[in-house]
Amino acid sequence: MGFLGVSFSVFKKCPNLRRKKTQTKKRRTSESGGARVLRSTPDWSDAAISGEHLWAPTSVSGDCCYVGDTECQKHGSRMKCSACKIVAHQSCIDILIDRVQFTCKPTFRDVGIRQYREQTLTHHHWVHRRSEKGKCKACGKSFRRSCCDWCIPSQTPVENAIELRDDIDDRSLQAKLSFSSKEIVALSCSWCKDAYHNKDSCFNIQRIGEECSLGIQSNIIVPPSWIVKLPRRGSFKSSLRKSPKKKNTAKKKGKDSKTEQRTFIIKPIPTANVKPVLVFINPKSGGNQGAKLLQKFQWLLNPRQVFDLTQGGPGPGLEMFRKVPNLRVLACGGDGTVGWVLSVLDRIGSRPAVGVLPLGTGNDLARALGWGGGYEDEPISKILAHIGESDTVLLDRWQLKVEPNEAASGEDTSNAKPELPLNVVNNYFSFGVDAHIALEFHEAREAHPEKFNSRIRNKLFYGTAGGKDLMQRKWKGLAEFVTMECDGKDYTPVLKEHKVHAIVFLNIPSYGGGTHPWNKSGGSADPSTEDGLIEVVGLTTYQLPLLQAGGHGTCITQCKTAKIVTTKVIPMQVDGEACRLAPSVITLCRLNQATMLAKKKPGRVLAPQTTLDKLSLTVNLITMADYERHHYDKELLAKTAERIGTLEINPAADLEQMRVLIQNMIKESHVYSNLVDWWFVDSVTAERFFRIDKAQENLHYPTDIGHENIYILDAAPLTPDTESTVHPETTATASLDRTGPSVSLDTTTGLSVSLDISQSVDTPSAGVSLDVPESHASESGFASPARTSEELLSPQTPPANLGTSASRMSNMPSKSLQPPKIPSLQDSNSPPLCISPPVKDMQPSRDSISRFKTREPKKRTVYRINL
Repeated sequence: MGFLGVSFSVFKKCPNLRRKKTQTKKRRTSESGGARVLRSTPDWSDAAISGEHLWAPTSVSGDCCYVGDTECQKHGSRMKCSACKIVAHQSCIDILIDRVQFTCKPTFRDVGIRQYREQTLTHHHWVHRRSEKGKCKACGKSFRRSCCDWCIPSQTPVENAIELRDDIDDRSLQAKLSFSSKEIVALSCSWCKDAYHNKDSCFNIQRIGEECSLGIQSNIIVPPSWIVKLPRRGSFKSSLRKSPKKKNTAKKKGKDSKTEQRTFIIKPIPTANVKPVLVFINPKSGGNQGAKLLQKFQWLLNPRQVFDLTQGGPGPGLEMFRKVPNLRVLACGGDGTVGWVLSVLDRIGSRPAVGVLPLGTGNDLARALGWGGGYEDEPISKILAHIGESDTVLLDRWQLKVEPNEAASGEDTSNAKPELPLNVVNNYFSFGVDAHIALEFHEAREAHPEKFNSRIRNKLFYGTAGGKDLMQRKWKGLAEFVTMECDGKDYTPVLKEHKVHAIVFLNIPSYGGGTHPWNKSGGSADPSTEDGLIEVVGLTTYQLPLLQAGGHGTCITQCKTAKIVTTKVIPMQVDGEACRLAPSVITLCRLNQATMLAKKKPGRVLAPQTTLDKLSLTVNLITMADYERHHYDKELLAKTAERIGTLEINPAADLEQMRVLIQNMIKESHVYSNLVDWWFVDSVTAERFFRIDKAQENLHYPTDIGHENIYILDAAPLTPDTESTVHPETTATASLDRTGPSVSLDTTTGLSVSLDISQSVDTPSAGVSLDVPESHASESGFASPARTSEELLSPQTPPANLGTSASRMSNMPSKSLQPPKIPSLQDSNSPPLCISPPVKDMQPSRDSISRFKTREPKKRTVYRINL
């Protein structure tokens, strides 16, 4: 079958192109109860599987079903994965996933909270193509749909592939297809989009395990290694021997405990040249253009950085990524979508730069920032390139406070609302005839949404409604029902003088779909989005249609605060959201400034953007006694921590570098100058605190283990209770062999202790072998015959009289001999340790268990105690 025919069997063994077998079992188990659920957006629940396809209906007829001709059912609707662009019949999807086991590109890491930093590379995700655009990355020639002699692969790689098959680790399978080599013309990567001819001179087997560069969009893509799936709540186990549990903790916290249950966490690697972009799309905007754009963004980016606003809004995504440095946000929709994103950013206290892809009707904010009045099928890759190199500007945002006007209590307010639809102004705030037109459009669209699926049709409705109001002149007496003060000055006489029909407060130069009501000569300063001033413009029914021809309104003033008092029900709008407002007193003042992304323009004054500035972190010390007492409760343990000092550090520095700075700070402290042995503690990842192994400190960053506070754990000192149980003449020195699961101990009393630590990641355990001399055995109550080394190395239960001996030992005086405390990195009273996974060639053996020799050979009794 040629190169590809055999390479499929090689892919079957490739460790970089398959998910874990446990994930396959999990998928089948979770869906065994019913039909498979086809998703079009990533799953963020506990049942999420890395490599799950994102299916959407397609009418494409050129691509064949990916399961192959021999297994294809050849019926049913055709579905296309938006992340890897393969096509399959809906009836063939089960075969593709369960039998062929072809997974999509992995979007996150599901390795547990202790190993997520051990592998941060992203590998290629190769997909076989029957047709491919562009040119081969290797030879530079274009791809042909029907194969000819020059693109038919030779048979040379067949034998090599068969020999290589046994050398590759059997972990997972990416694809096993029945396509012949003549049908497959190319292999392309779903991440970097590189494509190669289906022949050995262009694509060789070594490319399978290569690291992927993520392509030309690598500076804005969120790598899969940044997104870590957390274990289910309650599955994190402590390695403490005494682990007291507080039964009613969850009940006391009530609803707050639910908010702490996270499924995913973001662990970014601080890099100055990486500026990841979160994309929020409203699929209903722009005549359903958003639905098509959603699939395009999922193909070009990591699908988990693209969010559908109809599924929970922007809150979950912004909250999850809020600690990512250099974060940028792209809001795809109308002005209302942008305002929604900005309001959520206010709530969570984050300030990333926000860009706009206009999909709405007016799109005035997008026009003001240089992104145009609407999306016109421009390549998404080009738009993402502009977002990556765009300028940052500031946008003033204004707050509206509404109070009822008690003086106008006799007015009929049955069809009015007491509040405005929005209380923050990003674009403009107006009332009068223009708001009345916007309200009619809103009510008509709510009644017949199918008639408003085109931007041109929406503008035609605006023109028709405006013509009616022009003839009726319903709001010609607007100044009779309104009083207005700007910066303490009464402008009501000016409104009556010009007989305005509408009053507009402009925060941006664009209004009503691209018009410019403000005349530059009408104010004392040129209008700007960041000058702290808002422009006030008056409009009449004659001026409104002239705006489309380049006309202007009546410039009233520029102000910092305004107060409007109404005595009648008047239509009002805030950023295009309209309503009828009851008589009210409205106060307008500046709220804050948002950082926006503007299309690159020469000579523009850029706003300062958040960069990799130094982090200011508070270092706190946790004692071992407090940890053992309160380790089940993160909040309580954090309260017991003692503040050491504040440290400024580069976020790109790892914990190994941070340790040096903290140790210097400890030396300068008078209170903690004796603190030498301590560990870093992760306080943000899991449901409990856990320490970081010193050997892995070079893999972690400060933001991995804490946000504003960094916690360190003091080594367990000898307490009075411990000292009273140790033999007075007993001294011990310990050493840890990092390459083996054992601890060595030297004593001066003839006692031999061997500690065997298991390599379990989540539930560490230990076994202790006591080698007691006969002289001590008679004193301590141990009098059973010694066991063989084979018995010691095998799991078994203690002898029958061991419980009696143990109880006898607990009642012994302080001079009796007890096993000395082992000052190792993982003793039975130590906190959870972040341990690397076991290496294949480092399995525990008899030779790896070290024992201590006494000064004189004596008869001794040996017991094996499993902890």
